[in-house]
Amino acid sequence: MKFSGFKVVKEALTGHKGWTPLWRNPEPKPAYDIVIVGGGGHGLAAAYYLAKTFGKLNIAVLEKGWIGSGNAGRNTTIIRSNYLLPGNQPFYEFSMKLWENLEQDTNFNSMVSQRGIINLIHSDGQRDAYRRRGNAMMISDAGARLLSREQLKDMVPFLNFDNARFPIKGGLMQTRAGTARHDGVVWGYARGADMRGVDIIQNCEVTGFKIEDGRVLGLETSRGFIGAKKVGVSVAGSSSRVMAKAGMRLPIESHVLQAFVTEGLKPTIPGVITFGAGHFYVSQSDKGGLVFGGDIDGYNSYAQRGNLPVVEDVVEGGMALMPMIGRARLLRGWGGLLDMSMDGSPIIDKTHIDGLYLNAGWCYGGFKATPASGYAFAHLLATDTPHETATAFRMDRFNRGYVIDEKGVGAQPNLH
Repeated sequence: MKFSGFKVVKEALTGHKGWTPLWRNPEPKPAYDIVIVGGGGHGLAAAYYLAKTFGKLNIAVLEKGWIGSGNAGRNTTIIRSNYLLPGNQPFYEFSMKLWENLEQDTNFNSMVSQRGIINLIHSDGQRDAYRRRGNAMMISDAGARLLSREQLKDMVPFLNFDNARFPIKGGLMQTRAGTARHDGVVWGYARGADMRGVDIIQNCEVTGFKIEDGRVLGLETSRGFIGAKKVGVSVAGSSSRVMAKAGMRLPIESHVLQAFVTEGLKPTIPGVITFGAGHFYVSQSDKGGLVFGGDIDGYNSYAQRGNLPVVEDVVEGGMALMPMIGRARLLRGWGGLLDMSMDGSPIIDKTHIDGLYLNAGWCYGGFKATPASGYAFAHLLATDTPHETATAFRMDRFNRGYVIDEKGVGAQPNLH
């Protein structure tokens, strides 16, 4: 079924009786050419591009719960490519270009809204750093604008410019950044992959790997053994637990990242705004709620829930930035499980086990990387070579000394 405005009108006039499920719910086959573990955005995007771009037909995606039950539905929906380092900036700009054509490509409304992102400046040194970042963005055609204090006052006059502990002196803006509906992204990729013959198998937990003579032969699952010539693992915060079943210990830690949404308000926030003197970022959903988040919780955890000290810290950042939100009622909060790498950058690489591949370590950047991550992982699975924008994401970079430390805080995952 192809979606269109005419289809929506027709269904509205005929009692909405012609809609069909977005994807099948098949029984697993005994074996596949490629099995992807993890039915989140990255895993589904990889399956989609494997089928669409690389012509691979015998593919399965295994998800221990239901599609969209993990981090895919537990983020703040921000998409951007305002990075600095050469290992990151081309990759995220590649992702941005895929975002810009995603809805046409998948024939699904993912609600991609390029309203822009503003990183606020609070000191002269920070302005110099953002000017350097902006130049790096310009080199990769990501686009950047260095905003003066007066320009910011015209765009976002409700911010606390003068009375805060950290007065606002300007900002760096990427106009092509924005937000997308996380559920819509996952559903669109799932539907597109299913239409091309990919088996999406829900409620199928991986319990072990079958490995002989250094080669993976398949997976033990809660729905029986599934053979595979190649296995790609893309399970975000559960990466350490899943890969431990293959006898591997990863250079990552799992942490909880909380996010929040307020009651619906009139249109206020024009795009995405980040606080330069603390870790706080905010946008406004189509329903009017302010969607915001901050730092990860300060302890390792596999739980999808957070704690009150981080709630207090995030709300303090919001109040320092714009005191007007103090009367808004907090509607709900949630926690996502992040796999934090030692340098804050991801891993897309083959493992030492023949036929076993890994996509992990996305830290805060998982959602905005979804299209490029899926494409690069599909490229690796199909060709056994890294995509040109993901050559720096090898797992052995920590041994070789080629870390991609965007924040410059060293090998402490909780600081990334």
